[in-house]
Amino acid sequence: MKKRIRPLIICMFLSIAWMGAAGQDLEALLEEQMEETTEYTSATFKATRVMNGHSIERMPEGQMDFRISHRFGRVNSGAYEFFGIDQANIHLSLEYGIRDWLMVGVGRGTFEKTVDGFMKFSLLRQSAGARNMPVSVSFMSGAYVNGLRWNDPERDNHFYHRISYAHQLMVARKFSQRFSFQLTPSYLHRNLVETVSDPNDLFALGAGARMKLTSRISFNAEYYYVFTPEDQLLSAEIFNPLAVGFDIETGGHVFQIILTNSVAMRENGIIGFTTGRWIDGDIHMGFNISRVFQLK
Repeated sequence: MKKRIRPLIICMFLSIAWMGAAGQDLEALLEEQMEETTEYTSATFKATRVMNGHSIERMPEGQMDFRISHRFGRVNSGAYEFFGIDQANIHLSLEYGIRDWLMVGVGRGTFEKTVDGFMKFSLLRQSAGARNMPVSVSFMSGAYVNGLRWNDPERDNHFYHRISYAHQLMVARKFSQRFSFQLTPSYLHRNLVETVSDPNDLFALGAGARMKLTSRISFNAEYYYVFTPEDQLLSAEIFNPLAVGFDIETGGHVFQIILTNSVAMRENGIIGFTTGRWIDGDIHMGFNISRVFQLK
């Protein structure tokens, strides 16, 4: 009897040892697979705009964003204009995610009665794991049509004179759960300018940042440095646009409260037509409201 029990005990211990080794191999395999997965960064910014200008964010596939943007007049306009509240510029737009990496948008604004459209592509996404990418990169290309009546109807006016174009490369990094930063090299071309001394092409470098304050509120800031050609005089003196404000999440809405020296809400006006200065009190209060609809 003892001779029979001893081999059974030996077999039992060998089985336990084999199961332990197999378990360790399985655990190592699972850890290896977990290390090979790619974790993509999300919510670098909470909306498709930092403040005035684009962020790297896009609408996901099948989602449509209805946006209402509003800028009051200048705060230094005085009590008669109720410090700018009596004046208003509005822009309405619809923006749709065709794919997770591609979105399009169309809009209409009161500034120069502009009709605009754009496409935004995701080129790279910040990630860690099997694929380590330190930044997210998006590209935006937009066209803008000036709807104002011609100043001189007698001259040789063409429709293409109304059109301007903007192209932007957005490079952003989410450094932590609270802080994100973005650089935006920008190019603006205007087919028609006010005088022959004005440049048709303008280059700018934008910078935007987001600091998360609470689970639903963040502080945002945005600045564009416009490289004005020194050998060309401008018919109107333009300044670098600066905007600061807050993102407030409320369910399906993102509400942005903004202070800025730019009355325009699209790139052709932000980069090429910011004529106010913060130091002179040329500040516009405003807001953006974003409402997202799931269409598919």
